[in-house]
Amino acid sequence: MDLDAILKQVPIDDIAKRFGVSQDVARQAVEEGGAALVGGLAKNAETAEGSSAIEQALSRHEGFSGASSVDDIDEADGEKIVQHVFGGKEKEVAGTLTSSEKTAGGIDFGKLLPMLAPIVMGLIANANKGKADGGGGIGDILGGLFGGGGDSGQTSGGGIGDILGGLGGLFGGGSGSSSSGGIGDILGGLLGGKK
Repeated sequence: MDLDAILKQVPIDDIAKRFGVSQDVARQAVEEGGAALVGGLAKNAETAEGSSAIEQALSRHEGFSGASSVDDIDEADGEKIVQHVFGGKEKEVAGTLTSSEKTAGGIDFGKLLPMLAPIVMGLIANANKGKADGGGGIGDILGGLFGGGGDSGQTSGGGIGDILGGLGGLFGGGSGSSSSGGIGDILGGLLGGKK
């Protein structure tokens, strides 16, 4: 599973209409929002407790088959997911993404993230389903999303790790100078990364 798999499950045109932006802007925002969610999940998976909580949540999202419209998405569930992923700092994360010059303009990430969260969780749950017995588990899947996995043999770039890097190391671990002062510093600080 990679970024394209996530994008194929998201009704980009419907999101563009909902936010009154072009499909290109909506696609960029979905990429950035999806990357933020996966980054938050990866941060949570660094501890045994966090990893266990993620695996329990994933079990509730198995069998997800995509959304043909925004109306198909359980945004109330999405809000709960976003709250857990960002440890109660979801408003700060969404506000930072919304106001940053590095992210898609015209998108309120506070409204977008709850739309994306059930989709991201469903896709990760489906990818994780066959790996529970074979070792690796959630860490391998999240690592693969960041470009660490090589299932398909294709290394075309443009993965979630690249997006996070483009946002200034969203969770404090990306490449770039320490004097960037950008979104990576802010979100890295919010999610426990070094400022």
